[in-house]
Amino acid sequence: MKQRRPKDNKAAFVFLAPWIVGLVAITIGPMLMSLYLSFTDYNLIQDPNWIGFDNFTRMMGDERFWNSLGVTLTYVVVGVPLQLGLALTVAVALDKGLKGLPFYRSVFYLPSLLGSSVAVAILWKQMFGTSGLVNQILAFFGIHGPGWISDPSTALGSIILLHVWTFGSPMIIFLAGLRQIPTMYYEAASVDGAGRATRFFKITLPLLSPIIFFNLVLQIIGAFQSFTQAFIVSGGNGGPSDSTMFFTLYLYQRGFGQFDMGYASAMAWVLLILVGAFTAINFYASKFWVFYDD
Repeated sequence: MKQRRPKDNKAAFVFLAPWIVGLVAITIGPMLMSLYLSFTDYNLIQDPNWIGFDNFTRMMGDERFWNSLGVTLTYVVVGVPLQLGLALTVAVALDKGLKGLPFYRSVFYLPSLLGSSVAVAILWKQMFGTSGLVNQILAFFGIHGPGWISDPSTALGSIILLHVWTFGSPMIIFLAGLRQIPTMYYEAASVDGAGRATRFFKITLPLLSPIIFFNLVLQIIGAFQSFTQAFIVSGGNGGPSDSTMFFTLYLYQRGFGQFDMGYASAMAWVLLILVGAFTAINFYASKFWVFYDD
C-alpha cells in the first residue's frame, strides 16, 4: 500500500486553521490568562500583583460566596430534575401519534430558544411582580398573592419555574429517543399482560436511559452557568437578601462591579472544578442505571 505523503494533509490543515486559531485565541489563551489572574490581585487598571492562593483562601471566609454557591446548588438540584421530568412527560404524550405533532413540537421548543433572553426575563419579572399577571389571576379567585420576586422565600422559586418552562430542548431529544425504541418490545409486553405503567418503567425508561443521562449532563452544566435570568429579575443585585445571588452573578459583581478581577478569576476556576466534579459523579453513577444495547 502506498503511504500517504505529509504534503497530502496540507489541504486539511488549511481548512482546520481558522478553528485552530479560534481555539487558541478565544478558548485556550483566555483560560490560561484567567488561571494566572486567579493567583493575582488585579483591578483592571494596575498590573497584576502575584499573591498566590490568597484569593482562594479569602473565599473560605466569604459569606456571600458560600451563599451564592448554595443558591446555585439549589437551583441545579431542584430545577434540573423538574425540567427533565416535565420534558419527558410531554415527550411521551407527543409520542402517542398526536395530530399536528410538528406544530406542538415547535411550540414547546420555542421557550428553549427564548428562555435565556433578556426580553423573556423582563417579561417574567413583570408577570411575577406584586401587581403582575400571576397575582391578577390569583386575585380573580379571591387569593392575595405575594410579591413573588420581592419575597426572599419565593424569589428563587420563580426563577426555577422559568428554568422548568424552558423544557423544549430536552423534550425534543427525548422525543427522538422514544421514536428509536422498537414497538415489538411493547407488543410483546402487552401480550404478557403488562400495563402502561409496567411498560413505561420496564421498557421505556431502561431503553431511554442513555438519552436521560445525556440530557442530565447537559442541563446540569447549563444550569450552573445561568446568569441572565437572575441578573434581570433581581435587577443585578441578587436580591432580595441575596436569595437570587447565583454564583455567576456574584462572580460578575466581583469582577466588573468591584473590579476585583483576580478574585473573580479564582471563582471562575472554582466553578469549572465544581461542574467537572458533578459531571464526573454523573459518569461514575451512570454505570448503575444507564443501559446500552451492547
